[in-house]
Amino acid sequence: MLQKTGRAGLLALLLIVLEWTRPGLPSPLRPICDLRVLNHFIKEARDAEVAMKSCREGCSLSESVTVPQTTVDLDVWEKKNALEQAQEVQTGLWLLQQALSLLRTSVSNTELHSHIDTSIRNLLSINAVLRSLNIQEYTPPASAVGLEGTWRASSATDLLQVHVNFLRGKVHLLLSNAQACQQDVS
Repeated sequence: MLQKTGRAGLLALLLIVLEWTRPGLPSPLRPICDLRVLNHFIKEARDAEVAMKSCREGCSLSESVTVPQTTVDLDVWEKKNALEQAQEVQTGLWLLQQALSLLRTSVSNTELHSHIDTSIRNLLSINAVLRSLNIQEYTPPASAVGLEGTWRASSATDLLQVHVNFLRGKVHLLLSNAQACQQDVS
């Protein structure tokens, strides 16, 4: 009983301290424009891909998954407005999150679980980065059936390669050209 009371007291003290140190108004997210953040996520995605390639047992995908196309035609990409680009990236992130979640349940190799969990957390972090850049949030359709710009990956290795390439391609393009990160030169 003393342990529960001690925890409750500690929690109360922590809440009081947090209330004292809290600024008057919550500040908006500052834009995260440093591409080193994305490069870190790309490195971790590559680490997952390498771990998958070296896996010999308990590392297969139970069924094929819908993933985003990773090829980028720069002429087509640049003709899209920022909202269309953001929707394409957010749909791709959502597809990858769904696919990696399925992979997580398919894989029995515990080392791969760690890499997959990190990849899923990084996708969620990228969505937070997009919010910090004032990129309008987009909710993809509930089903991947009939989504344009997708294909089916049937192996875990293919899925993780798509993950790396999508981050290196479309996500990098979107973040590097985000309006919130452009310097006003006048």
